[in-house]
Amino acid sequence: TVNCLDQHVEKSPNRVALIWERDEPGTAVHVTYRELLDLTCRLANTLKKYGIQKGDRVAIYMSVSPLSVAAMLACARIGAVHTVVFAGFSAESLAGRILDSGCKAVITYNQGVRGGRIIELKTTVDKAVKNCPSIKHVFVAQRTDNNVQMGDRDIPLEEEMTKADSVCTPESMDSEDVLFMLYTSGSTGKPKGIVHTQAGYLLYAALTHKYVFDYQQGDVFGCVADIGWITGHSYVVYGPLCNGATSVLFESTPVYPDPGRYWEVVQRLKINQFYGAPTAIRLLLNYGEEWVKKYDRSSLKVLGSVGEPINKEAWQWFYQVVGEGRCTLVDTWWQTETGGICIAPRPSEEKAEIIPAMAMRPFFGIVPVLMDENGEVIEGNDVSGALCIAQPWPGMARTIYGDHQRFIDAYFKAYPGYYFTGDGAYRSHKGYYQITGRMDDIINISGHRLGTAEIEDAMADHPEVPETAVVGYPHKIKGEGAFAFIVLKEQTARVDRIKEELKTIVASKIAKYAVPDHILVVKRLPKTRSGKIMRRLLRKVVTEQSSNMGDVTTLDDPSVVKEILDAYQKYKEKSSL
Repeated sequence: TVNCLDQHVEKSPNRVALIWERDEPGTAVHVTYRELLDLTCRLANTLKKYGIQKGDRVAIYMSVSPLSVAAMLACARIGAVHTVVFAGFSAESLAGRILDSGCKAVITYNQGVRGGRIIELKTTVDKAVKNCPSIKHVFVAQRTDNNVQMGDRDIPLEEEMTKADSVCTPESMDSEDVLFMLYTSGSTGKPKGIVHTQAGYLLYAALTHKYVFDYQQGDVFGCVADIGWITGHSYVVYGPLCNGATSVLFESTPVYPDPGRYWEVVQRLKINQFYGAPTAIRLLLNYGEEWVKKYDRSSLKVLGSVGEPINKEAWQWFYQVVGEGRCTLVDTWWQTETGGICIAPRPSEEKAEIIPAMAMRPFFGIVPVLMDENGEVIEGNDVSGALCIAQPWPGMARTIYGDHQRFIDAYFKAYPGYYFTGDGAYRSHKGYYQITGRMDDIINISGHRLGTAEIEDAMADHPEVPETAVVGYPHKIKGEGAFAFIVLKEQTARVDRIKEELKTIVASKIAKYAVPDHILVVKRLPKTRSGKIMRRLLRKVVTEQSSNMGDVTTLDDPSVVKEILDAYQKYKEKSSL
């Protein structure tokens, strides 16, 4: 926090650190570096008063706001480890993360506000902490005027903060001490707590923020990501604040109160760099250009895309319509595990070419390599392979909390001596990189990374559904959607009801965005003789490449393929897919 706050307060205390674009249109709140330091210190002293010490884990379940940023920085200031849980996650998801990390406290709001709707945050926390013995206190801030039930371990946060001292001496930390943990989906059902440390992470977030976006002092940096994701950590909070920037906190949605919201905010706040997700761009593209052209976007200098590969159509629209063909567009590739941007068109030589929908150039110190099936490095250009990184960089994750072996297995076992990203990539004839998508059972729904195993595990809880297999399929707006194949215990007339129940289970176990768009009942799933489900074949069915099924000889019974194809055709005709 000293690098993010104190150094700037000394030099320019009245510089604006955060502009909170609240859900209610036109109600931005400006917070200076001095005010943010004050908030952070009071919050830090409140945590200390209630026994939070260096090394303790604290869960933050809050919508984007100056207070949620102060909560992150307050933990950092006293050496506690924050784990921010996206405020759209269910009680069960939150409890799972609290239990895995052994959190001592949760910081939350009474309620959240998003897209004009109220989100019950405190109620969700209450449900979650029922089964979490490690939680000693729940700090509750007020986002709305509504009262929520307060119990024995609940502490009204703002009340305590007004009593607290506004000076809090920062804890002295080693460069490799843990700064935060952030849970992300893996290819098995259980999310993994990715661990980032102090010095390397902050350095990498700050440098990539400065050089990829060409951030200049005085610019207003608008990253519209939620703090529940790594993008919010690196490019809403740590990177911009370390650089003394003015960072926008966006609490709303791209279509509230109408599809012009982003561009109205750009005009009103005079945003210079706009960093958002392809899924939002694809959504807005459908509403037409008039919502964009209604507003003055002349302040924009750089546009950025994050969270999933951007398709060419969305890239062109973003570049031509939003950026009027005059803004640099950086398609950035990186991961929760990398801490910051690894491949992006900038920095580069001045005016160097940018190819649409391509991440292109590795950042300083990033050495990408492509590997073939035999684990050999692929030399030369115009080639495709598994994307690995050949040497360490400051922002890389250090471990998976409580399970270093899983960390080794997930990232370093497939290609010994290299970090395996899980993505495939193409290196063009000019040596530029293009990400081609995941190489494992992970799908990307609206920029949310989700292991298909997580959805399957959730659906397996239904007593009448012994087997499920989930695959991703291309979706016009979300990038990918989830398509579920299920086997029922007995043929029943209750199919529609079971489908609805499954959707409810997935929403409550994970989150609403994880609910499959399609659920298809089949008699059995395609399995190898050893019982492994061949999801590759199911993917071929839903992407309609059934003429090209590849090798099906390892299937226990190859006739299952025709069975599933017939079921899919019937389903397709019925639901006019």
